[in-house]
Amino acid sequence: MSIARKIKRSGTPRLKPNGEMVFIAGGEFTMGSDDHYEEERPAHRVRVDGFFIDKTPVTNAEFRRFVKDTGHVTFAEISPDPKDYPGALPHMLRAGSLVFQKSQGPVDLTNWSNWWTFGFGADWKHPYGPGSTNKGLDDYPVVHISYRDAEAYAKWAGKELPTEAEWEFAARGGLDGAEYAWGDKFEPDGKPMANTWQGEFPWQNLLTDGYEGTSPVGIFPPNGYGLYDMIGNVWEWTTDWFVAAHKQQKSCCMPENPRGPRMEESYDPCQPQIRIPRKVIKGGSHLCAPNYCRRYRPAARHAEPIDTSTCHLSFRCIRRES
Repeated sequence: MSIARKIKRSGTPRLKPNGEMVFIAGGEFTMGSDDHYEEERPAHRVRVDGFFIDKTPVTNAEFRRFVKDTGHVTFAEISPDPKDYPGALPHMLRAGSLVFQKSQGPVDLTNWSNWWTFGFGADWKHPYGPGSTNKGLDDYPVVHISYRDAEAYAKWAGKELPTEAEWEFAARGGLDGAEYAWGDKFEPDGKPMANTWQGEFPWQNLLTDGYEGTSPVGIFPPNGYGLYDMIGNVWEWTTDWFVAAHKQQKSCCMPENPRGPRMEESYDPCQPQIRIPRKVIKGGSHLCAPNYCRRYRPAARHAEPIDTSTCHLSFRCIRRES
């Protein structure tokens, strides 16, 4: 375990007058990790400028106002274009999104189809498919959101989506080198600090944290910057294109406000016939578990195709000073 130290920064976090965003002063920190998954390597020093960031992921209530004002139709509500998915079975080219289904017992963890299913009719209004609803879940994070949807919301709100570096800097809450957003112990004094999976994924959820699925935003303690749900609950989109490792620094100069690789580098090499670029998502979710996905850490990162939405993927926005 690393020993956390305060991130070098030029000021202290402050609440914006409307209370919905927090200002994060610019500073430098160690981005990534050499201790966990390959795609997090190498750990390297980075500097970012100051920015405002949403205190919580965007909620169903906030997204509903956006849809009412703009008439936006999410990607999950639109039937896929066959030209974009060569070789796809015709009966699969229907509107929908990925939905988690708990298995009946232990399964092969290398085969994600043991717990994921494409839910026809699943979208942000119907998180588990036709017949389900998000009524009564106004303060829960909106889910089944593709990158295009998140980008459209951000533009409407006069904001932007964060880069991976900005997101990770904010998630660390002023701690540099800590394993988690709150320090080096996953559950200090046995207290759950985020909505994650307890037990053997994907069949045994002990519900130690009190939630089977997503939880209302702000239920778990904020990090040192006063930000909620940066870890667990739902994954969050960033603007960086995904490659399976951080770029090596080629000079002695510290990268400032890095923007990641080129789009062409983000295609999935395992599916060369499908040219769908992938973005970096951060933070882990309520489905992250010690036996399968230990990505409930600021340094953790994962690839997500821009056309893909799931029942555990959301976003939050930023506003830069300049």
